[in-house]
Amino acid sequence: MATLVRIFGDIDIAEEAVQEAFVIATKRWPATGMPPNPGAWITTTARNRAIDRLRRESTRHGRHVEAALMYEDDEPVEDRSALSDDRLRLIFTCCHPALAPNVQIALTLRLLGGLQTPEIARALLVAEATVAQRIVRAKKKISATNIPYRVPTTAELPDRLCAVLGVVYLIFNEGYTATSGAELVRSDLCNEGVRLARLLAELMPDEPEVLGLLALLLLTESRRAARTAADGSLVLLADQDRSRWDRASIAESQAIVRACLRGNQPGPYQIQAAISAVHSDSTSTAETDWYQILRLYDQLFAQSPTAVVALNRAVVVGEVDGADAALAALDVLSLDRYHLFHAIRADLLLRLGRFTEAGVAYVRASELTTNGAELAFLESRRASLPGSP
Repeated sequence: MATLVRIFGDIDIAEEAVQEAFVIATKRWPATGMPPNPGAWITTTARNRAIDRLRRESTRHGRHVEAALMYEDDEPVEDRSALSDDRLRLIFTCCHPALAPNVQIALTLRLLGGLQTPEIARALLVAEATVAQRIVRAKKKISATNIPYRVPTTAELPDRLCAVLGVVYLIFNEGYTATSGAELVRSDLCNEGVRLARLLAELMPDEPEVLGLLALLLLTESRRAARTAADGSLVLLADQDRSRWDRASIAESQAIVRACLRGNQPGPYQIQAAISAVHSDSTSTAETDWYQILRLYDQLFAQSPTAVVALNRAVVVGEVDGADAALAALDVLSLDRYHLFHAIRADLLLRLGRFTEAGVAYVRASELTTNGAELAFLESRRASLPGSP
């Protein structure tokens, strides 16, 4: 789709053409077999469908017709660097400063993350209708104002980078804990998030926050194999077999974190990477340096004073100062629609022996959860409470 946006300069044309190409593939490939290069086949078919549509619709702007004629006889070149550039151009187009930050994120998650409206709404903690409106308005504004489809110049990067990093982070997060479905993880989105972070690091090797994001994603990804049991059930950090953590990714990430520390320009992604690096140094939860992690969370909250950061900090407070202190920090937060808020609250209540309240919190967390693995985990925790039916 990113390639078609480059060719035709229109997101709607690209989206519709790619959808049509996949429909054709589902009908044709079972009979003819998979083509040697499925990606090129989809791109060529989608491009041809777009050209046919533009020819039929004479009211389309002349630049679309001109693009169609220019590329009519060209076969898509399987050039990995060109494909990467197309994706980067599309990310920066979606994150143009003419678009509001929340619109930038929703549009990029839709176009590059492959997320549907309910998944985006869950990731952003907003209503589905709100997300749908944001995406429609963003497409219209890109078309109406002729927002350029390109990677910005060095001078333009600072205004665009924050949104781009946020989008890549959210794509990875959606893969690491999928919004819906039976499986906990969507490995395709995890891989895409890491790949995009690497591309950004290649494009901007001197940007400390880009490097911090890459280190954070690699450290988080290093634990993926240990997050689920053989039956696909969720395994908490405290219970994970740390011998299954990817030590090569950890070593690469820790080297990046050390380089960021030497640069002495701390930002939110670098601090989060440092927190993950402390976890990666520990052989168990008991041996984790929770005091250092709490200091890092204090630094992170000073830069990003969000409710979710405060929620994660409260978990660390529970390890340092006990469950009562953590619960006090938690109960001032307005995160009633966030399932992890209730799941964490339930665990703290369980530690305090307040089993009835813990059961209520587990039920509320389950009501807000649409991932099958998370739901099964929460229900098993509730069922294990003393006195539960």
